[in-house]
Amino acid sequence: MLGLWMFAAAVLLLLIGYPVAFSLGGTAVLFTFIGSDFTEKFLGFGFPWHPIFSVARLNILPQRIFGNIMDNYTLVAVPFFVFMGVMLEKSGLAEELLETMGILFGSLRGGLAISVVAVGALLAASTGVVGASVVTMGVLALPVMLKYNYSKPLATGVVAASGTLGQIIPPSIVLVILGDQLGVSVGDLFLGSFIPGFVLAGLFMVWVAIVAIFRPHEAPALPKEARDISAGRLAIKVVVNLIPPLFLILLVLGTIFFGIATPTEAGAMGAVGAMLLAIVNRRLTLRNLINTMDQTLKLTSMVFMILVGATAFSMVFRALHGDVAVDNFLTNLPWGEFGFIFFTMLAIFLLGFFIDFIEITFIVVPLIAPIAARYFGHDLMVWFGVLIAMNLQASFLTPPFGFALFYLKGVAPSEVKTTDIYRGIIPFVAIQLVAVVIIALAPGIVNLLPSLAAGR
Repeated sequence: MLGLWMFAAAVLLLLIGYPVAFSLGGTAVLFTFIGSDFTEKFLGFGFPWHPIFSVARLNILPQRIFGNIMDNYTLVAVPFFVFMGVMLEKSGLAEELLETMGILFGSLRGGLAISVVAVGALLAASTGVVGASVVTMGVLALPVMLKYNYSKPLATGVVAASGTLGQIIPPSIVLVILGDQLGVSVGDLFLGSFIPGFVLAGLFMVWVAIVAIFRPHEAPALPKEARDISAGRLAIKVVVNLIPPLFLILLVLGTIFFGIATPTEAGAMGAVGAMLLAIVNRRLTLRNLINTMDQTLKLTSMVFMILVGATAFSMVFRALHGDVAVDNFLTNLPWGEFGFIFFTMLAIFLLGFFIDFIEITFIVVPLIAPIAARYFGHDLMVWFGVLIAMNLQASFLTPPFGFALFYLKGVAPSEVKTTDIYRGIIPFVAIQLVAVVIIALAPGIVNLLPSLAAGR
């Protein structure tokens, strides 16, 4: 039972707001004292029960940290993609895209909201940083939508949901981490999540269109004076503002698809491409470069500190035979692999209400990955990873701790209430659950591009 108590202690520390890395690492240290012979050997007293493992087994921990984390070539992609996303945020790309798409779709009812979803998808495929996308569109698009009489719940829901597309549309930090935790190719995860990500964006657009048809007062078309531009100028704006993000998408994902570069190498090229776009837009100043490097360092350090704590947690948890208890529970569920999928997806979704996607990835995924490999085999592990990523995306939107909700509330106009944001995200969370069901029932959506890339 010590393994299960250890898991419960870690979750409790996370729920009360203690830092993730130290919650995991600290729990590992505490249960090393409780479950091993450390106190008998070094402190001269023992607990009433017999020690479950010898502390000497943990000598491998430094080797595991340096071998699996510090010397892991795949994880080098994390700082590259973070740098690319932060640099693009400062290049003015989103502002130009929103203006162009708003004019392009403005004549349709709900067209402005559809343009926000389209820009969110393009930003996701270019940057992959959720916080940057939500804040940028919250600052640029939300006031415009409210100005033209969009309902507050619809406007806030569209902005928050579109900003989280960077979680599933590659390049995505969570896909890099999932690839490492599941032991599958990050490149295959990128390719496998590409179609589901844009299918999700399409479902968001369909919902906006349905609202515009049945409740037109909530999503009106833009007045003619707001989109008064000649066809020639509009064509130029479309070409000038769409080519840069499409170029970056081709640079990052195209090179992976055609086998030219690994995800880490593609991330490096994406970082360079983001700097080139900033130069073209005259936004590459020394101040912006320093701020970008500073944010990249902080985010990357956070991820790696969590990974170190999670590695210690995993080793002690397994030494206490906690993995055996989890394995016995999940493999004895009714309906076999269907019961396993249902329970794990439900558990991940419910955990997303309270803890962050990185925490779920480092705590839950290592426990369920070996069982998933036995059920589905190596060929379907990419599908399983994309299924988890789609489910984890909802954690950004589910209250009370959905980060996208906090980001949006921080930049929303004063007339937007928290209740407006919560009401607005409900249909989009439901749509994400529909997308999870679609992927679960149709693995071919995920496996198509990796199969084509394998055949090239």
